[in-house]
This record gives sequence, C-alpha cells and structure tokens, in this order.
Amino acid sequence: MGFDAWRIVREGLTGNRGWRPHWRDPHPKADYDVVIIGGGGHGLSTAYYLARNHGLTNVAVLEKGYLGGGNVGRNTTIVRANYFLPGNSEFYSHSLRLWERLEEDLNYNVMHSQRGLINLFHSDGQRDAFVRRGNAMITQGDDAELLDRAGVAAHLPYLDFDNHRFPVYGGLLHRRGGTARHDAVAWGYARAADRRGVDLIQNCEVTGIDISGGRVTGVQTTRGAIRAKKVGIVVAGRSGQVAAMAGMRLPVESHVLQAFVTEGLKPVIDHVVSFGMGHFYISQSDKGGLVFGGDLDFYPSYAQRGNLPMAEHVMEAAMSLMPAIGRAKVLRSWGGIMDMTPDGSPIIDRTPTEGLYIDCGWCYGGFKAVPASGWAFAHLIAEDRPHKTAARYRLDRFRDGVGLMDEEGTGAQHNLH
Repeated sequence: MGFDAWRIVREGLTGNRGWRPHWRDPHPKADYDVVIIGGGGHGLSTAYYLARNHGLTNVAVLEKGYLGGGNVGRNTTIVRANYFLPGNSEFYSHSLRLWERLEEDLNYNVMHSQRGLINLFHSDGQRDAFVRRGNAMITQGDDAELLDRAGVAAHLPYLDFDNHRFPVYGGLLHRRGGTARHDAVAWGYARAADRRGVDLIQNCEVTGIDISGGRVTGVQTTRGAIRAKKVGIVVAGRSGQVAAMAGMRLPVESHVLQAFVTEGLKPVIDHVVSFGMGHFYISQSDKGGLVFGGDLDFYPSYAQRGNLPMAEHVMEAAMSLMPAIGRAKVLRSWGGIMDMTPDGSPIIDRTPTEGLYIDCGWCYGGFKAVPASGWAFAHLIAEDRPHKTAARYRLDRFRDGVGLMDEEGTGAQHNLH
C-alpha cells in the first residue's frame, strides 16, 4: 500500500475506511535462511536491508511482544553524527546519511526533522574538548559550528546563561542533527521489510537456541521450533539473557534510562539542546510536548520503569538550564533497558558459534544508529564479514583491550557510559 497526498485526502473524507494492514501477520514457517531475534528498530532494519541489499527474503523477525515495543519506542528520538573517535565517527556519519534519505527509501514518513543540535559547554576545558570534536566531525565530512555565548543566545535566548555554578560559555552546533518519530521508524521498516517478503512474527518469544557441532541450527519459541541456517541476536537490554541461551556471557550490563514528556506547549524550543554539565537533553515534539532525559538510574535492572531520585535529578538539571519551563506539567515518563558496554561503544560481530551473530551494546546511541546498525548487521550476516563502517565493533576487544573505543573518556565502567 503506497502513500501519496491524494490517498490521504481521500481517506480523510471517507472515514479512513480504505486503509489496509501495513504488514502481514504470518504463522512461522518451519525453516528460514535467517532468523532475527528482536523486532525493534535494529532488528527490523536488519531484516529490511537483508532483503533490499542482499536479496535474502526467506527471513523471519521474531518478537516476543509487539513490533517496536522495546527501546525504539522508549527514547528521546535524537538523531546526530557528532562522534569523535575513529570507528564511531564514520559509523554514525553513515547512519545520518541513511536517515537523510530514509523516508524516500521506505516510502514512509518517519518525521525526520533536522532542526539542529546544540551541545553546550560551561568551562574553558569543555570548550577545548568541543573544538577538537568539531574538527573531527568536519574531517569526517559532517558539519560543526562553534558558537560563543552570543551565538548560543541568538538560537536559545531562554537559557539561564548566568547560572552561578554552570554559566553558559558557548556551544557546538550540529545543524544536520535533529529528531525523528520513534514509532514511525519501526513501522516504516516493518512495512518495507514485509513488502519484500520478510515474515514479521509477533508474540513469539525465543526460549532457546539450538546448537549442534558448534553451529546454530535454529531456535525454540513459544510458537514451536524454527530451523535456521543463521541467527542474529539484536534485543538491546535483553542481549545478555538471550546470549546466555547459546552459552555466552556478554560484556554488557543492563541499566534503566528514563525519559519524560510534558503537556503540549506552544513552540518554544527549535533545536535539540544538550546541557554539558548536567547530562540533560531536551527537544520539543511536533505535538508540543517537551521531551527530555538525563542519566541512567545507575543500577542494573530489566524493569522498563525508573525511580524517583533520578527523576528528581533530571528535573533539577532542567530547572538549572531553563527555569522558564518550571510550570510545565510532566504528563508521563518511561524507561528503556540499555545494554551498556565497558567502553560505551557497540558490538556487531560473529560469535564463537558458527552462524550466530550479535548486535548489542548501544548504550545511549541506539536510536540514532538504527539505519546503520541494520545495514552493517545485514552485511555481516549475509557476507560473513564486517561492513567497513562497523569494522571496529569487535567482540574480542573486551578480551585483550585492543581497540577499545572510550568515546566519553569515562573508563571501563559500564554504567558511566
């Protein structure tokens, strides 16, 4: 089912009775060439690019709940390519280029809005660090502009520039950064994968991974056994649990990251704004709600909810940065389960079991990576070799320490990334 302006007008005038389901609801077959465990953004994009780029259509995506019910629907929707280290910078640069043509590629409005992202800095040391980051971004082929205090004020006049503890010195503007609609990204990839013949199987929880002679042979599910030549695990915060079914212990911890949204307000925030000293980030949705978040809850958990101390911490950061929003009512909050690696960078690699592949460890960067993650993971599964943009995301770097990518300079501690 295609989309065009005339179809939307016609359906609006006739009670929207002509729309059909956007994807099939198939029963699982007994045998597939590839099974993808996880029906979130990364799993759906992997399935789509397997079909689009590599011609593999005998593919099933298995989701224990409903498509897009995990982290892809539980985030603050930020899209950016302002990474610093080699290995990360080219990957997220590739992802941003895919974002920029995603709607045309999928024939679906994912509401990608390149409204610009401004990272604030509050000290001379932070300014120096952002100058280095901006130069690295430009060298990579992305955009970056250093703003002084007056430059930031021209874009963000509502900030508290004279906060006694964290005065605003300036910011790094990334004009191509912005946001997208998280649900629409999942729906767009699901629809596009289904149109190419991929089976999207919901309410199908994987309960075991079958291995024989060191090679994966299929999976056990709540809807029966499914044979497969290759299996990809891409389940975000559940990565450790699913990998354990194959006898693996991953170098990840699962932590909760909360997000919040306010009541709808008139347009006030045109950009995505990141508070350099408070790990606070905020934007305004098309419906008018202020969408914001902060730090992890700092304790391992599989619960998709947060705790009140971290909610209070995020509200304090919001008030420190922009006290003008203090009377806005917070409508709801939610939590995503983040799979945190020791160096804050992801894993896209083969496992010791032949035919079994892993895509995990996205920390804070999962949503913005959805297109490039699917592209690289599909390439790995189809070609059995890493895509050049994800060549550094090896699993064995945590065994010998060679090739670690500590983007934030935080050290080898999961929850600090």
